[in-house]
Amino acid sequence: MANYSTRVTGGTMDVIFDLYRNRDTETLSVHELLKSLHKCGIREDDPRLNSFIRAVADEERRQFLPDLPPSESTAANLDRDAFKRCVSGSIGIIAKALKKHLVVPDWSTFVAVVTEIFESCRKINDGKVADYIPQLARSNPSSWALSICTVDGQRRSWGNSSLSFTLQSVSKPFTYAIALEELGADEVHGYVGQEPSGRLFNEICLNHNKKPHNPMINAGAILVVSLLKRNNSLSDRFDFALQQLKNFACNGYVGFNNAVFLSERETADRNYALSYYMREHKCFPRNTSLQDTLDLYFQLCSIETNTDTLAVMAATLANGGVSPLGAKRVVCNRAVRDTLSLMYSCGMYDYSGQFAFTVGLPAKSGVSGDLMIVVPNVMGIGIYSPPLDSLGNTVRGVKFAKQLVEKFNFHNYDSVVSCPIVLFNVHVE
Repeated sequence: MANYSTRVTGGTMDVIFDLYRNRDTETLSVHELLKSLHKCGIREDDPRLNSFIRAVADEERRQFLPDLPPSESTAANLDRDAFKRCVSGSIGIIAKALKKHLVVPDWSTFVAVVTEIFESCRKINDGKVADYIPQLARSNPSSWALSICTVDGQRRSWGNSSLSFTLQSVSKPFTYAIALEELGADEVHGYVGQEPSGRLFNEICLNHNKKPHNPMINAGAILVVSLLKRNNSLSDRFDFALQQLKNFACNGYVGFNNAVFLSERETADRNYALSYYMREHKCFPRNTSLQDTLDLYFQLCSIETNTDTLAVMAATLANGGVSPLGAKRVVCNRAVRDTLSLMYSCGMYDYSGQFAFTVGLPAKSGVSGDLMIVVPNVMGIGIYSPPLDSLGNTVRGVKFAKQLVEKFNFHNYDSVVSCPIVLFNVHVE
């Protein structure tokens, strides 16, 4: 076990080795090191640990167990030189975690508080599963899942976190961010506005400039979809959007639910009506195929994921467009800023103003029961619970968000009031 009074002689790798070495054998237990990282929120499947895990497995096979499968690496005991060879590619995240320089340094306390809130919300039985899309009506109302990923890649999940669901309207912030990255804000907002509509999300209406009010409602999202790679084939456009979503997810689970897609397309009279209304008012770019646009819109709503992955996607937004697990930039800072601004003002259907007032965070909900919350510079949160309130938001998810900001200084304007618990290395300004 780690001995924090151990004298160290220099170098980060030597320091870590001396903290975890067994004095009798002069070796370090990889299992103990990974256990300490897990307590900090860094999981063994973190891509940033891949080089370390692979190197340890190679070291074991080379020295002791030539028939050991590559995945079985956590029981190794390494001497100083072997450890330094293995850890060099992952030393950055390991050192940052062990020094408690991550955005949530007291991870165990944070997890304990969130667990209490999660279990409290589990008891809520209000709401009704969406039934206007037949496939969604089959969702289990008792499903309850939550995942968190910080901008430093600390992760934790609760409940049915591997259960898949379709993004539905939670795809809209990502579609908008992708369009901003590809085309720029000036071109995108030449076609769609930035104001809350004050109407239902699928209302047949336009703003005073004869544009959809914003990209977070159906009309605006359909218009934004029409802009994506509009000179390409439908299949290429879908592949492009899917790959971008996978980039947000850092290769977490992102799939496609064909049954939901077909179900959506068969019950899409309102979206067809919206699209024809927009075409009447010349909202679309010239030569836009309405059917291709709607098919791509339905396909993006039918992208499938789980809360474990959705939290990573949200954390990429929280981290300014850079994946917290791979340091890869997905979209530019400006695209993230604009996306979070519209999530804050328009992301929760007709409850957006109340949510901004009470919770004070950018968020986007979907009728499948999913909810994505972004705490800028701190973390992303993915939630799934199918029962919805009268405005189309997940009941348990909204309740969880309200309780969370009662416990932590996450609200945008908490800096002007005293807050009950402050556990973070980032100050809200």
